[in-house]
Formats: sequence, structure tokens, C-alpha cells
Amino acid sequence: MEKYWRQNVFWRCVVVAVALVCTVAASGAARVVVVDSATNKPLPMASLFDSKGNALGVCDTKGRSMAIPSTSYPITVRYLGFKEQVVPDVGRDTIYMQESVTSLPEVVVQTRHNKVLHLLAYVREYSTMSSYSDTVFLFREKMVDYMLVPDKSVRYKGWSNPRMLKSKSYYRFTNSQGLDSVSNVSNHHFSWSDWIGIASAVKLPTALEGMVHGSDTVYGKYSPTEVWTKKDGRVGVSVNVMADTTSRKWVPDLSGFFKNGLDFEKFMIGFNYDNVVADSVSAEDLTGYSYSIESRGRGRDMFRFNRTDEPFFVTTYAEIYLVDKEYISLKEARKWEHNRFEKYDKGIVKPVEAPALQPSVQTLVARVDNIDMSGIRLDFAPDKTMISENFGKPKKFDIGTCILSILKNLTGISEYKYRKNVKNKWDKFRKEKTTVNKIRKKE
Repeated sequence: MEKYWRQNVFWRCVVVAVALVCTVAASGAARVVVVDSATNKPLPMASLFDSKGNALGVCDTKGRSMAIPSTSYPITVRYLGFKEQVVPDVGRDTIYMQESVTSLPEVVVQTRHNKVLHLLAYVREYSTMSSYSDTVFLFREKMVDYMLVPDKSVRYKGWSNPRMLKSKSYYRFTNSQGLDSVSNVSNHHFSWSDWIGIASAVKLPTALEGMVHGSDTVYGKYSPTEVWTKKDGRVGVSVNVMADTTSRKWVPDLSGFFKNGLDFEKFMIGFNYDNVVADSVSAEDLTGYSYSIESRGRGRDMFRFNRTDEPFFVTTYAEIYLVDKEYISLKEARKWEHNRFEKYDKGIVKPVEAPALQPSVQTLVARVDNIDMSGIRLDFAPDKTMISENFGKPKKFDIGTCILSILKNLTGISEYKYRKNVKNKWDKFRKEKTTVNKIRKKE
């Protein structure tokens, strides 16, 4: 009986495998390998986009892509530090990428007075949030800065995550019927780009120490976790954060998200450095970084934007280009910290090496820019469920009212009433939404 059961399972697996192969062949799907045109070495974790600008995914540690349907062509291949490639149709199994040389202003040398490293960067991100019924696509450009303190004796914390200075956002909302609308604002924040910062100094693998050219792969518990390349002072490292817990050192501020029911399906990040002379890489040598994240979880676990139990799928691909870096004094750093908008007035500065936007993204930008914002504000009707019941009512500030308020806070009555009020409003909203959906289905 057991032998028969094993044979039955085996043949079922064979049938499923053959069916999958036939499905891929019928759809015209094909795989490609992305390599460096100068060395013919694979480019791990290169990112691919379809003709509509949607992220298809990233290559593995050997530069191999997923199966790409013929309907996705022309596809766009991107790898930070290399020129963008557009592949018009199926037929090419190898894509050769040409390296682009990034030149940054020379860093002002650290002195006795200038011990804080300030970096200015341009960010270009593509994020998608999908539920069972709706999809929200976001394209965003922004200028960010970082304030790092390499000298640990300096009593200043700074920040290693990107702090936004200027931003432009473009949203496209699509429902289950395929109808869409666009806007420059959204009620939900679902991008990962605010959480991915700059890692501290990291030593090169032993195999690359003292070498001019070379590459090395660091293995995690189950698979490759870091792929390093070194060429004439330029160093690149591609990291599979999910391969091993030790890889999380590259994204220290995300430790709280690796639990609470949140599932990272893919998490790839790559850093590019130039003028590396030591046996380690640091922010002073950084020219840019990029990452691709695919995550799944419930709204409250991911970004606290939704109270329903419906799962959400969020993908984020971003490219960060360093445009300026200098050592400044502690006094100047504190001015930047408290007067970021006054200190920065250059707008969004696109670096020369940033590729042109895809036609689909250009169309989205044009649609959003053509919206009559003033007309929309005049026609906007505020949502009364978001307004407090006490709005507009005269407030009493006598001693009795103050004492009663304090007692309610101490006993938890205020918090209980607040939570109950929120729950009632949310239940009412869900009932209204269910009623509207039923009416639409009948129509």
C-alpha cells in the first residue's frame, strides 16, 4: 500500500512538472542572463521591468532572470552603475550591460572641526500595493540627505536613513474592472524607501583584500548571501537579505519588520563604491545603492494603514544616486537637522547617469501634472467620519472640567471611549462599503 502511494505521488509530481513546462512554452516565456559586457561576468540581482513600467523581478546571484512572458516585451534591464538596456523582443538569451562611470565631487577631507559626513542623494522609486480588488502604483522622485558620524567619539547621533527634503509623487489607482485614476496624493503610505538607509563600514571578503580585480561569493546558511566584485578601486556588493540572518546588518533599521506575520518574499539590495583604497567600504566611498523588495502581510502589520484582515502585497524598487557629500562641523550639522527646508532650496536635482523614464511612467507624470488641483479643492466634500464629534463645540476650561478630564485619563475611560468610537466608525464604514459593492455587482 505504501509503495503504491509513493508511486502515485511521484507520477502526480511528474504530471504537474510537465504541465508547468507546457504552460511556460505556450506563453512564449523565456529566461535571460544579464552580464557585464567588459568581463562577461554575471550581474547578480539586476532588475527587470515590463513595457508598462511594472517590476518583473530581479535576477538571481548568477544573473539569471525569471521566465519572462512575450507579452512583457519590450523589457527594461537596470543595474546601478551600468547603462540601462531596453530589449525589444524575445530572442536574446544574454543581455550585455555597459558600465557607466559616475563622478562625484571630491569629498572635503575630515579635519579636527569637520567630523560629520553629510550626504545628499536623488531617489527614484517604483512601488506597487495590491489587494484582492485594487492596485496602487507609485512613482516618486525625491531629494534626501543623511548625516553620518564615522568618528564614534563625537557626541552626535545623526541619521543613516534617508530624510526627505523635496518630493514629487505620482499615483495610479486601478480597480478590479481595470478602471484607473491618478493623483499626486494617497491616503496610504506603503513604500519601503524611507526605511532603507546606508550601512556602516563593512570589511571586504578576505579573498579580495589587496586585489585590484576579482570577485567573491559569501554563502549564508542555505544559499549565496553576498556577491562582491572589485575592479580598479570600484567595488560592488549585491546582498540577498533573506539568505541569512547575518545579512540584516545591511538594513539594521528593519529588524522590527522581520516578524509579526510580515513575510518578505524577496529582499535584494546592492551598493556601489568608488575610490576604495582600504580593505573595507564605507559611506565616504559610496556612489549609490538600489534595492528590490517583495513583501506580503496585513495592513496593520506592514504600515499600520489599514484595519481590515485583507492581505496586501507590496513591492518596492528604488535607485539612490549620491549627488554630493562633504564633511561639516557639528554646528553646521545641527543647523541642517533643525532647518532642513530652509537650508535646501535647489529642488529635485536629477543626476546625469539616471536613465530616462519609461514611456508609461512619463504618461503617468503628464496625467498627474495636468490635474486641475484648485478645481478639485473647490469640489471636495470632507469626510465627516474623520471629524471629531466635538468639532465646533465650545470648550470649557474651568477647574472641574480639567479635573474630570485628568480622572478619565488616569482610569482609562478616555482611551476606552476613543477605541469604542473608532471601532463603531470603522464598522459603519465597512457596512457602507459592503452595500456599495453589492449594488455594483447587481449593476
